[in-house]
Amino acid sequence: MLDQRILEFLVCPATKAPLIYDQEHQELVCKASGLAYPIRDDIPVLLESEARQLTLDEKEKWDKSAK
Repeated sequence: MLDQRILEFLVCPATKAPLIYDQEHQELVCKASGLAYPIRDDIPVLLESEARQLTLDEKEKWDKSAK
């Protein structure tokens, strides 16, 4: 489980936009870049080379959840 206080300070390395914690997939999601960064052993891996591109369905899901 990622500490919410830490999440307040983390940003996407590509866009500097805020990240959203996806507990189900253990990822940090950036809506601005469309990237999902993995969390391994409770440590966020904020490397673009380790991130995966969100699918269109996932982007829509995150856009709707913000409203």
